[in-house]
Amino acid sequence: MEHTQSFKFFNRGPSPAVRLIFFSLLSLLLLFVDARYKYLEFARGVIAIPVQSLQHLTILPGELWQKAGTFLTAQSTLIGDNAQLRQQHILDAAQLQQLQTLQAENLHLHNLFQVQQEASYPMHLAKIAYAGHDIFNRKLLLTRDERSNVLAGQVVIDDRGVVGQVTRVYPLLNEVTLITDKDHAVPVQVLRNGLRAIAFGSGDLSELSLRYMPISSDVQEGDTLVTSGIDGTYPPGLPVATVSRIERDPAYPFARIRCTPIAGVDKHRQLLILTGLPDLPKRPQAVPEAPAGQPKKSSRKNP
Repeated sequence: MEHTQSFKFFNRGPSPAVRLIFFSLLSLLLLFVDARYKYLEFARGVIAIPVQSLQHLTILPGELWQKAGTFLTAQSTLIGDNAQLRQQHILDAAQLQQLQTLQAENLHLHNLFQVQQEASYPMHLAKIAYAGHDIFNRKLLLTRDERSNVLAGQVVIDDRGVVGQVTRVYPLLNEVTLITDKDHAVPVQVLRNGLRAIAFGSGDLSELSLRYMPISSDVQEGDTLVTSGIDGTYPPGLPVATVSRIERDPAYPFARIRCTPIAGVDKHRQLLILTGLPDLPKRPQAVPEAPAGQPKKSSRKNP
């Protein structure tokens, strides 16, 4: 019974105050020994390794949560910035295209102004309002100014050469037939040797043809064709086309000569109309022939 009483299942041990004093003294002793003799440097280094690992493990969830939030915020910001930059790129590309168009138009207007200043006959600047849709009968409609005195038959050019001819005059518009219009004829001559010919339109905006030229005619690829000025409509010396291809077949009496227009017949928005050309003498009227058996009337007067 006494043995049972001496063994206590719940042994309380020293009181908390005694424990506090004991561990306080032990701490002071360890601090003194560590500060005085540096005995605990190695032990502190060994204990710091698992402690630091434990500290990293405890703060790892917080760091991961913070990094995840930063990553999601950055992704959302980047997506918004990319969408804004893409939209800005589209706007900048459109503005750049407009700027390039305006630069090209300004350069063309500058060239037209130079041609207008250097020409020896008056010209009127006109803007293309409409273009015809018939691929076989190309027409242009130019804006018309009542003060410009534009008449049917006048020549239309750009800064490089002949574009066409005014064929109809409306109250507010002028109709222009292109030199490439099918069967439209322009009297020309080879700039190299002065050989005269007639350039016909083929219905193709990129091609003219010289018809009825003998295979022995002195025409070469690369020759420049200019207006001859002998038809009373086109002034002499205006560039018309460049010879691009020549086919000479001895089986045919005429050569097949293809030319490329020099002027931009399908380009630009502004053109020049030659409103004043030097007046030429009128063509003499043909005298009708007398019927057979009747003497011809003599224009000579008796004295």
